[in-house]
Amino acid sequence: MAKNTGVLICLLIMAMDIVAGILGIEAEIAQNKVKHLKMWIFDCRDPSYQAFKLALSAAILMALAQVIANLFGRCICMWSREDFAKASANKQLAAASHIFSWIILAVGFSMLIIGAMSNSKSRKSCGLSHHRVLSIGGILCFIHGLFIVAYHVSATAAAKEERTPPQGSNA
Repeated sequence: MAKNTGVLICLLIMAMDIVAGILGIEAEIAQNKVKHLKMWIFDCRDPSYQAFKLALSAAILMALAQVIANLFGRCICMWSREDFAKASANKQLAAASHIFSWIILAVGFSMLIIGAMSNSKSRKSCGLSHHRVLSIGGILCFIHGLFIVAYHVSATAAAKEERTPPQGSNA
């Protein structure tokens, strides 16, 4: 069963990010169903409570997928460019995909929260248009899933490389 945990974690992370992406896109659809008046870059519309709930759920799932991946992933620590250059390909891929997953998380989570807050019940005034923010945040959830799974797989492979002695040694 221990060998299958990595696969199960990857499936769980991808499922969470796919559901988050779908919720983000559904939030955009729910937001577009409410009555609104668009004047140049300003948007006057009633908030959509359904879009608020969907966007908030998507943001929570996306963040939870990142937390799970970081808890079950291996720590890939590189403190300098020299460490990065000396590291194996798996370790380099893990570090790069981990950094990209954090960047995508920051952008996607921010977009989903901005979209959710623009649909909160307390906001009934006119403001800057947040057109397509929720659908872009939803799409970033899908991309986040790819990078976080790449991180988990390559970090696991790098950890396995470190545990096995190199071939040809007499250890």
